[in-house]
Amino acid sequence: MIGPDIAGIAGQLVAAADSGTAIPQLAAETGLDVDAAYAVQAELVRRRLERGERLVGLKMGLTSKAKMAQVGVDEVIWGRLTDAMRIPDGGSLSVGDFIHPRVEPEVAFLLDRQPDPGEPVAGFATAVRAVAPAIELIDSRYADFTFSLPDVIADNTSAGAFVVGPWCPVPDGLDNLGVLLEIDGRVVQVGSTAAILGDPRRAFDEGVRLAGQHGVRLRTGWVFLAGAATAAVALRPGAHVRAVVEKLGAASLRAAA
Repeated sequence: MIGPDIAGIAGQLVAAADSGTAIPQLAAETGLDVDAAYAVQAELVRRRLERGERLVGLKMGLTSKAKMAQVGVDEVIWGRLTDAMRIPDGGSLSVGDFIHPRVEPEVAFLLDRQPDPGEPVAGFATAVRAVAPAIELIDSRYADFTFSLPDVIADNTSAGAFVVGPWCPVPDGLDNLGVLLEIDGRVVQVGSTAAILGDPRRAFDEGVRLAGQHGVRLRTGWVFLAGAATAAVALRPGAHVRAVVEKLGAASLRAAA
């Protein structure tokens, strides 16, 4: 039996992102399953690296019940981050570069060493150098921001852009810090880091394990986005976005047309 056309599917997703044009879901038509979807993701990112981009981290997706409910899937997933996706804290991006961008508040970790997928949870303490508040911009390449689990995995977990705020030492407790998402000074989402698999450190362990299953190991100096603490909010031109995490501070960005 002939399997899904990995290169062809990756090409469709790259073209959708480049043109800013949404496409129909692909998994049902192509027979894409989770393993094949991660192969598509790898091919998609490989093409970005061929353009001169560099891998700078890993991101988790669907780590909160709010996110699972919002997109209609029920399994934790992971994707890759490149330097072209990173926006400086307080910087700006063009909404027109995306199809239907949404923003969400996150917690970011800075890797101090390469963790082993098989090491115990306690390894987090020596693997992570610092923590920071962050904003992720997600942008599904599928019409109506609707997709199956294999679809979103293939689409690099809807990765669009990200902002990392000031790094700080990892506090003793990360499991129940208050989180706010503000748009133009108005609070639009309120949450807690407990929404990220109960504790963002647990998301880190899951990311190391799941990526390791596909032969990917996190590297020293990489950024790790642990997942969203609230549902995502649509981003409109002219908006000023700020994510605030208790004890960690804030990260911000501005949206141009």
